[in-house]
Amino acid sequence: MSSATPADVLARRRHLILSGDMDGFADLFAPDGAIELPFAPPGVPSRLAGREAIREYSRQVKTLPLRLEDFEVVELYQTLDPEVVIVEMHTKGTVTTTGKSFTATSVQILRIRDGHIVLFRDFPDPRVPEGVFGEPGAGS
Repeated sequence: MSSATPADVLARRRHLILSGDMDGFADLFAPDGAIELPFAPPGVPSRLAGREAIREYSRQVKTLPLRLEDFEVVELYQTLDPEVVIVEMHTKGTVTTTGKSFTATSVQILRIRDGHIVLFRDFPDPRVPEGVFGEPGAGS
């Protein structure tokens, strides 16, 4: 995957997430890759270190009552560092237990090296999906 561009990696990520392939998603990460959620709500880890920790957590997330319907890169910004991109995302989905749909917006910063994600920082809008899970900001 070393010739993959950041856009290629993000397109692959979209496909894997929408198809529910959490193992494939985890395999997009370098063995020592990390996910950071600086504003993680209570109960959500603020850092996952290593591909296997990402795999385990991703499998847990898949069991949530969510159906993701779209995972769209709205804007992709290349930085002066060729490994670092900034992404504006819109994620659309439905909470399967309530039937409520939501759109979540986030800004993500990724370091992609040799076709693998080395670092993924996610900054979701804390208000979304407001009210979808029962209380404002829950589950975001």
